[in-house]
Amino acid sequence: MAEPGDWKEEDLSREMKNWSRHEVREWVLKLDHVDDSVAEMLFQQDINGSSLLLLEPADFTGLGVTLGPTKLIIHARDQVGKLEHEEPASSMNQPGGPCKPYPFGRYNDTYRFIEGNFLDVTESGALDLIEPCHEYKGFIHTTAETKMLKFTAEVVRFAAACMNCRTNGTIHFGIGDKPEFTHGEVLGVVAEDREAFTKELRSAIEGYFQPKQRPAAQICIKPPRFVEVLNRNMTPTNKCVIEVDIVPDSTICEGAYHTYSVNVKKTKKKAKAYETDQTEAKSVPQFFVRDGGSSRDLLLPTTSAKPREEYNQFVAGLPHLSQRRKRAEEERLGVVRSSTQGSRLVQMVTGGSLSLDKSCFEQYVIVTNRSDVVHFESLGFLVELNPTAVLDFDPESSPHGLQHHFEQQSPLNRHLPVQYKITEGVEDIADKLKLTRRTSWIFCNGGVENEAPSNMDRWLIEKGASVRDVISFLCRKNVLPNKRFLVVFLLWSAVTEKMDPLVETFSTFLQELKGKDQILCICDSQNGFTSWRDLIDARCGIDISDRCIYELSFAEVNGTVLSLLSKNRRTQRILPSGGGSKVFLEKKVERSLNTLDILCMNQCEGGNEDKLDIEENFYTGRKVSWWNFHYSDQPGSMPFIKRDKFDFIMDTVIPDMCSLRRACVLFNLMHLPGCGGTTLAMHILWTLRDRFRCAVLRDRHAEFPEIAEQVVKLLTYKKEEQLPQVPVLLMVDDFDDMEKVLELQQLIEKECVKKHIQSKSPQVVLLNCMMSESLCDTETLDRVFVGNNLSDKEQKLFEEKLIEIEKTYKNAQETFYGFMFIKKNFSSAYAQGVASKTLKSFNLTQKPSQLLAVLVLMHVYCKGASLSVSLCEEFLAFHGKPIFGTVKVEDLFGKFSTLMTSCTVQSKVVHQGFQIKYSSIARFCLEELEKTHNVSKLDIADLLLTTDKFFENIQGKDKLLQDIHHILVKRYHSVEESQFSPLVQNIIKETPGLEEMVLKNASKRFEKDAVIAQLLARYYYLKKRDFLEAKFWAKKAKELSKDNSYIADTLAQVIKHELKNVISSSKEGPITPETMEMSLTLAGSAISAFKEAQHLAKKESIQRLAVRTDNSPFNTSGCLGEIQVGILLIEVLEKTPVFSSDNVRHDILRQVLSGELKLEAIESSDRSKSKYRLYYYNLRNFEDVIHDLKNRMKKNFEFLDNYFVNLSSRFGTTDIREQVAQNELFRCFEKYAKHFCRTDSTSLLNKSMLKLLQARQYLELHKADTYTGILRFLSNGVSPDTLEKVARTYEFLCERNPTVKDRVNFLYANVVLSRLKLQSPLIKPYTKLTHFLSETLRLPIPLSENLPLHFMAVLLLWPQQNLLSPELRNLSHYISQVRTSYHTVMDDVCNGKRPVIHFFLGRRQQGYERLVHLGAIRRCVAASQEEFPSMWENGKLWKDKRVEELLCRVSGQVKGDSILAETCCPEVKLEVAPVFRGQLSGRPAGSKVSFFLGFTMKGPLALDISEL
Repeated sequence: MAEPGDWKEEDLSREMKNWSRHEVREWVLKLDHVDDSVAEMLFQQDINGSSLLLLEPADFTGLGVTLGPTKLIIHARDQVGKLEHEEPASSMNQPGGPCKPYPFGRYNDTYRFIEGNFLDVTESGALDLIEPCHEYKGFIHTTAETKMLKFTAEVVRFAAACMNCRTNGTIHFGIGDKPEFTHGEVLGVVAEDREAFTKELRSAIEGYFQPKQRPAAQICIKPPRFVEVLNRNMTPTNKCVIEVDIVPDSTICEGAYHTYSVNVKKTKKKAKAYETDQTEAKSVPQFFVRDGGSSRDLLLPTTSAKPREEYNQFVAGLPHLSQRRKRAEEERLGVVRSSTQGSRLVQMVTGGSLSLDKSCFEQYVIVTNRSDVVHFESLGFLVELNPTAVLDFDPESSPHGLQHHFEQQSPLNRHLPVQYKITEGVEDIADKLKLTRRTSWIFCNGGVENEAPSNMDRWLIEKGASVRDVISFLCRKNVLPNKRFLVVFLLWSAVTEKMDPLVETFSTFLQELKGKDQILCICDSQNGFTSWRDLIDARCGIDISDRCIYELSFAEVNGTVLSLLSKNRRTQRILPSGGGSKVFLEKKVERSLNTLDILCMNQCEGGNEDKLDIEENFYTGRKVSWWNFHYSDQPGSMPFIKRDKFDFIMDTVIPDMCSLRRACVLFNLMHLPGCGGTTLAMHILWTLRDRFRCAVLRDRHAEFPEIAEQVVKLLTYKKEEQLPQVPVLLMVDDFDDMEKVLELQQLIEKECVKKHIQSKSPQVVLLNCMMSESLCDTETLDRVFVGNNLSDKEQKLFEEKLIEIEKTYKNAQETFYGFMFIKKNFSSAYAQGVASKTLKSFNLTQKPSQLLAVLVLMHVYCKGASLSVSLCEEFLAFHGKPIFGTVKVEDLFGKFSTLMTSCTVQSKVVHQGFQIKYSSIARFCLEELEKTHNVSKLDIADLLLTTDKFFENIQGKDKLLQDIHHILVKRYHSVEESQFSPLVQNIIKETPGLEEMVLKNASKRFEKDAVIAQLLARYYYLKKRDFLEAKFWAKKAKELSKDNSYIADTLAQVIKHELKNVISSSKEGPITPETMEMSLTLAGSAISAFKEAQHLAKKESIQRLAVRTDNSPFNTSGCLGEIQVGILLIEVLEKTPVFSSDNVRHDILRQVLSGELKLEAIESSDRSKSKYRLYYYNLRNFEDVIHDLKNRMKKNFEFLDNYFVNLSSRFGTTDIREQVAQNELFRCFEKYAKHFCRTDSTSLLNKSMLKLLQARQYLELHKADTYTGILRFLSNGVSPDTLEKVARTYEFLCERNPTVKDRVNFLYANVVLSRLKLQSPLIKPYTKLTHFLSETLRLPIPLSENLPLHFMAVLLLWPQQNLLSPELRNLSHYISQVRTSYHTVMDDVCNGKRPVIHFFLGRRQQGYERLVHLGAIRRCVAASQEEFPSMWENGKLWKDKRVEELLCRVSGQVKGDSILAETCCPEVKLEVAPVFRGQLSGRPAGSKVSFFLGFTMKGPLALDISEL
């Protein structure tokens, strides 16, 4: 049943039996002489349409309704029923559709309007002077006192404009316009005294015009016409549309027609009264002309230096305009049809906008047959239309036909129809085909890829079905924008056969588009047209004459379409080149660089964009455009506001960046939302467009290798070898992950290497404009922060700008939210006020409010979230004309439109969308909805997930699903890891318990999504402690994604948390056998699950290495999880009576878990074994898990230490998730050490055994039993005294038959101790240590010790003066062995990582002192933790004088992708790999370079390579 808010008056046109009780009430309320209380009685009794038809007079009497109203209601009911029977049911309740205007200049035609229909002509200015222009007036917000005044004033205004422009016109009263109504919607007005309108109009003409012009005005302005308006069921509405025609005949109109504003009180007087006050009236002259869809006064006061210049020019051109009018009348009289073909083409190809720059069509689809060589001269218009798809039926098109010639001017992708068959997601197919990014040329009759063409009589059978698939695909609502693309049939050759494929193609398009209004047919002969028209008429039964252009040659078509381009779009675009030269940017090249929005030197020059419109859009909050900078640069304009950071970036940061040695350098501009960061970044590009090749990344989701390729292509475009290369300045915006930006930087460098581009200086500067997560971000030389606080200087500039703005925009402070928010220094109170004011009429039951709420929620929790225009239209049931052009925000969102803006969404299918303008205000809107309108985040999320319309196959669906998925799943990690996404966490906080409903609804919308199922599993085990439900969702996630290690880990985590829950639920004291059994079962299951996760993690890593495009790091959670379960299992066993009585029992447990002691032996010697029978039974069942526990834990500890110590993030950034993992690893190791690194039953061991055991336990306690643990002493802040004890312990072990591992660790202990406490007496002299190393190298080396030993060999044996080891001859072999061992040990886990440089070669050339570790460099430069990684990445670290004094610069020669490093031994040259390959790119083999040397587990590396 409809709710009150859902009822609309027009719904009463449905059959009475279908009326709801609300509709019955509204119907009774409209009956004359029936009291309103009767309607309420029926409403309270739930009387709907069906029950109303059954009511008898006695029923009304029983309700207390008197006889009079009863008779009236029954009579009215019967009349409605009678009408329904007279008219077919199918005619009832038809939605409003397009209709033609009343014939111009006619009065007695039997023509009536239907309420709710809309006129299919747009409001416009002068067309061909004969075709009438139109203006619509709703005429509904008028009082009885002002109605006639408004009518006469509007008619005179419109008439004067038409007369001055010499164009016919009609002004309509009772026709709605946007934003309240559909453009041209028939509303109707009540005109009781129609004669009064005619009299008042004639009287007003006398008052507004000068006496000498009144006769002409009276003739040109025709009497009002009253066109009857009917209901949809054809019953009278008692309303009409009032129309006035204007006919400025050339024999009547002469000169300029001025009108004069008249005092309101005097408008009621007759002509004589006007004349008596003529002096006063003439004080305010007006001169109206048609300007688009409205009339404009050229004498309106302006701030222009030449206020009457436009007026003078227009008046001077009036004689010429009069001549045009006269010729137009003569041509019309001669019925010269060709006079309309050009204008019809203009109208149809632009959808009525008359400009290709602002075409109402977003995209074009071309259907074409065989062309001739003469046609190629007229191909320009087709290139400019930049069609989305071309359906080509010419099999010769590719070798030497249309496709061949088109490709010479514009890039395209070749396709066969079979590629459009739907075998997977529609948007996935479109993405693979790059359908909306580059012209798709579809060969519909073979001719490519060995596809043979078909004869005409066989085409339908052999290829018809596949071409139908193409058409069906293109016309889907989620591919091309509904009603906003045009299909153009270019009939280069005549179609004369009924079996011609184009006839079937037309028929298919006609069916898919449900009509011909989106189809345009162009041929160049009358005969060709006649044949085509007749064939279509025979095949489809329709006349397409009104959709055909046939009296123009293709040369004329080409010229006509090209004339619709602005001068700016016709102008060749210019790029800077070397030595101050310039080059033209070819259109084909620019279109091929489709991931980049290129900013040219002559950007915007010759453009025809509306300056006021551009400025208003910007100041109201829309993103800045190049036009804003262009207009600010024009003479007489106030310069664009320069933020304080502008000069710092221009004068300091950019020159500093350009002095670095990397091929691609990165500069970060961090900013808070709405604080002008993006505007500042674009201002920098605009200013530098003469010195750099500037571009903005269109789509951050594009494939990074493709972006890198296009950036380098822009860099090298028309490069002259003898001139210096102009670098590219690329702005990237809205990335939410710094790793992604750094990855793009790395790929650009790789592309430079691939193209052998030298990088003595940066070739690409990345300007990364990114929102900051901190209110006060750290600034460095390559990191600038724009916050929410204006300086005094900036505030003054904004005050001055406001004064200038208010000269043009009087209400700027009321509507320019974007500007005012910054001007008021980012005032929260202002933003709150805007939110409160704008949302005053918010009502969640109304569709626009629902869309607004969804957009606000999405915007707050997902950057760049949007809803497609098509979705908004469908959701709001916005039924425009079949071709209604670009939809404005105001049309759909009404009062909320001030918060919205349109945007181009770079998704799988590029489309137009709506999004919130103000990031800074969106958050306050969300708060306002909850505070004032009681609409919570839960309510909006529920609305979003339960509304089917959001999930229908409409354009932009895939992007919407991604955004919804993001706000539900995306977590932001901190040191204390967040459990859920910010939205889910906020819902849990604000409406606890109800979040489960949201997540369950999400699982229904994303049934096949493993991550959503994983989210449910995490929710149930973390929040609900419902482990059964959690396992259900975890297993479902695993079924959906069997090979994903993170999904597998979730199931393991569920079991682990259930184990924790069982342990925490057990009472203090000994554990029961039942609890023990359950715990052991869960522990065994968890360990198995974590092992599976580890296996999958290694499998994923190997796959990533093979592909080399996925840089995701190794998933360590499986290893850590197994360790955590081990700790829990120890806790369980310690509570078991078998192991919990005394210290000896503790040692027994340690031995059992270490695999040193069997359970059988313990049980056999236990005097209480009968008492503990159940415990022993359970232990035996899980003996394999228990005996192997310590070894597995130790193996995982060593694995993770190796991973974290030897590998770092690719870009030196801090990975918070890894920090969290390492903190947990430390906690677990403390518990592990407490259990395994002490011996309580010392009396059972002899002194020698005890000393060895305690020595090894000491080393293990301090993680010094592995080389990675010893290396960790360099950074973990532990006292050198501890390391001294470690060195002493290893010296003790090395005296007692040491293993190779002991010897290796002894080497590491000495080297690391020397870097922490050089004066320590426990350090072995360098020469003795190298001798010890040589001895070790001669021993059989286990595989596990290969890598650490050979690393130490390379480090200690690197040649130095006066200290040459015999092992030096093998040094090249050791370097090779290090690299081989690294790949053997680390290949499974190194993806997305780079090796840590443990030591650098220092300037001091002797012994330990020449080894410099990273901590020493950190202390040397005293950089902050945030600053140091960026200094490392961009190379500034190596330019620091203190670093240069600390490190040794090595010389070498380039050899392919590596360097042969020179040493103090001339005959010894060692191969060193560069950290950044780009620093070697373009350098010829043998060229001399210098560099700093670093030592990693992957071998020696060269840093800061420079030419000698």
